[in-house]
Amino acid sequence: MAEVLKMPKMSDTMEEGVIAAWIKKVGDTVKAGDVLAEVETDKATMELESYQDGTLLYIGVEEKASVPVDGVIAIIGKKGENIDALLADIKKGGKGEGSSAPKAETSASSAPTSAAPAAKIDTSNIKASVITMPKMSDTMTEGVLASWLKKVGDTVKAGDVLAEVETDKATMELESYEDGTLLYIGVEAGNSVPVDGVIAVIGQKGADYETLLKAHKSGAQPSQAAPAEAPAEKAAAPQSAPAQAAASSTDDRIKISPLARKMASEKGIDIKLVKGSGDGGRITKKDIEEYTPSAAPAKASGAAPVVALPSVVGQEGYEEVAVSQMRKTIAKRLAESKFTAPHFYLTMEINMDKAMAARTSMNEIAPVKISFNDMVIKATAAALRQHPKVNTSWLGDKIRYNHHIHIGVAVAVEEGLLVPVVRFADSKSLSHIATEVKELGAKAKNKQLQPKDWEGNTFTISNLGMFGIEEFTAIVNPPDACILAVGGIKETVAVKNGQFYATNVMKVTLSCDHRVVDGAVGSAFLKTLKDYLEDPVRILI
Repeated sequence: MAEVLKMPKMSDTMEEGVIAAWIKKVGDTVKAGDVLAEVETDKATMELESYQDGTLLYIGVEEKASVPVDGVIAIIGKKGENIDALLADIKKGGKGEGSSAPKAETSASSAPTSAAPAAKIDTSNIKASVITMPKMSDTMTEGVLASWLKKVGDTVKAGDVLAEVETDKATMELESYEDGTLLYIGVEAGNSVPVDGVIAVIGQKGADYETLLKAHKSGAQPSQAAPAEAPAEKAAAPQSAPAQAAASSTDDRIKISPLARKMASEKGIDIKLVKGSGDGGRITKKDIEEYTPSAAPAKASGAAPVVALPSVVGQEGYEEVAVSQMRKTIAKRLAESKFTAPHFYLTMEINMDKAMAARTSMNEIAPVKISFNDMVIKATAAALRQHPKVNTSWLGDKIRYNHHIHIGVAVAVEEGLLVPVVRFADSKSLSHIATEVKELGAKAKNKQLQPKDWEGNTFTISNLGMFGIEEFTAIVNPPDACILAVGGIKETVAVKNGQFYATNVMKVTLSCDHRVVDGAVGSAFLKTLKDYLEDPVRILI
């Protein structure tokens, strides 16, 4: 009996998969364990295996098309087996759970019923494929076509870079998965398109890609018609300009042309002081161009003297820039964190005299320059090992206690903030951490970070000390329960035994999600962190 193969859930966050490539085709004999296709999930590209022996009787998803978890992918059964009943159930929106046994009378009587819906667009002879926006990160919902490296009519090969796509994390290359000609581009450079939205069509030169796009659109794909309407809207806009000009061409007391009025406004000229040379005293462009404050009419004899003020000419202006994918994601994630997680803040002052001396000594022999931030990362990792309740995540109906320590290090880039991750920070030396942080920071600024570089943080550190900031609070970076805001080291005066002395202090503020971490837990963590930084030798033990 034939069995329906459905899209499995290959990761905890997976909602749908994309058939990257079919390894088997209809009619092929398959055995349990054979790879049927490659499936692109939200995490990686994985192999889809057959769970039984038989023949591949039906493929329900074309390559590069997406299908939700539990959606029908294929049917495997005995060679020549009648699967009409299963196909009929699938077409009606079912899961193909009906019997596959042949029923001549039923299939005959149901034929008119199945013909009732709109005729399916036949694309079997169209040698082309629709390219859609892939999901390039776990948080990506749309991408911006930063630039096209190919143009319509160009010949492309599998592996060629078609375009650069700006995601919420970085700018990445979009590669072609097949050979052919770039027949159609559906998104102009600079525009955004949602995940699975149509980007382009690649296929045989002269292929009927328009029919292919219609078929793709009829399959409940996101509509691409909106951009086509934009030129019409733009064309209609100028028509309103003459009407506005006409409306402003007269004044109750002053006759002035629209252009002259605009010029006077830009130059800051009071039109009441301008004498018009046009018909009926109408003020013209020439009058505004030739007007000077000294030309203002003189006051009558005996009146107060008129002060001639110079004409101050300025130009108002502004620039509106489309929000980048990175900034959209920062806004969304931090807004969700701020307004859903009840934050509270703990601030502590740490004496850095011994830390400064230790850093100077270590840098005399270290293979790479160690920064104070590297020391904070190492001390934080050691403190998290002592206080595992801080190294946690809120998951709604449960709390996750992480046994590993992956510290996210906030890095400022031109368009926002990225948080690359130092994995297993508690097990790494200061030199190792220093080298890794420098490499990750450089990759972040050059937009070269990959998903493995920014995923998996269990705690985050944000350091603004290098900018002269003494103290600040940070918003918890999901899924972490806490984030540490680190200020700069400040030389100050302290008192001990009635004597004043110079010392160096640094303030840190721990932002906590109160659903997970209580005040006593956060305070104990900060106390341990303070002990480590005030006596750095303890970090190395």
